[in-house]
Amino acid sequence: MIKHHPQEALLLAHAKGELPLSMAIAVSAHCTLCAKCTAIVAALTEQEAQATLSAGSPEDRVTASETDMTLVPDPLPRELQAMLAHIFSQPEANVIPSHAPISLSVRTTTYSIPAVFRQHLTRPWQQLGKVCRMRFDVDELNTRASLLHIDALGEIPQHTHKGYELTLLLAGEFTDINGEYVPGDFILLDNQTHHAPKTKTGCLCYTVLDAPLHFTKGLSKLLNPIGELIY
Repeated sequence: MIKHHPQEALLLAHAKGELPLSMAIAVSAHCTLCAKCTAIVAALTEQEAQATLSAGSPEDRVTASETDMTLVPDPLPRELQAMLAHIFSQPEANVIPSHAPISLSVRTTTYSIPAVFRQHLTRPWQQLGKVCRMRFDVDELNTRASLLHIDALGEIPQHTHKGYELTLLLAGEFTDINGEYVPGDFILLDNQTHHAPKTKTGCLCYTVLDAPLHFTKGLSKLLNPIGELIY
């Protein structure tokens, strides 16, 4: 069961279309996996729509009687009628709905992930040991958004954050000092957290960072001087 969800303020900003792309992707993907947050966003969207409609001035409102008129269309030319008849006689295309999950293969594993990622899987995977990363092009100054795959028995060295780190677990499992996470968990951390995520069976995550990680233990601390290049 999903235990970690976006705060309602974040869901409200998503409903109002105010989130940057990197975070909007995360909230959309979480809602695909979480019926509870989907219902909240739907209610907030309806609330915002009603507020927008009720805010209109009397001069902006048009009654049905003011717009009620009967329009008689001109007959279509025979050639156009024939073309339309031919088009509509064709069998329906087997189109996959845009909201359908998509497949993603990483090394030897294939995952089913939310459709919100469909337009962003344009870059190659970068591999380092048991970790693979596909960085997204979100064009948000210092923000980095990526898919992160960790093989079975993989681990990210202990670190804290100079900014915030969002992790949305899409598949598999991982654990850290705060417990165990399941698909759909939306984990937002700041510089108060020191952790070393590790997985027994492997996992796929979507991550967003606005500053480099700061490694705090062992040889991984040697990476801190080049943190700006690798986060």
